[in-house]
Amino acid sequence: MALKKLDRKAKLPAEIFAYTNGVIMSLVLGVGMCLSMKVIGDAFVIGIVIGIIGIIGASINYPIYKKILNRSKEKYSYDIIKLANDISKEN
Repeated sequence: MALKKLDRKAKLPAEIFAYTNGVIMSLVLGVGMCLSMKVIGDAFVIGIVIGIIGIIGASINYPIYKKILNRSKEKYSYDIIKLANDISKEN
């Protein structure tokens, strides 16, 4: 139970970032699409630029997620390994 808790604690910051950034960048991409198709304004070029920013932001979401996850796992790795060794010694 404690091992699962530590694992969840290590993954939580990366997951929060990934979901938040994904939603925000999807919205940015949507606004860019609406502007470029002249649904909410008459700013075609600005809409394309905003859409490209949304695409880039969504594209780099996974590499940033992996970096945050690895950093967080390194932070808790000693505790996780110690607890896993204690559990394996009990059995």
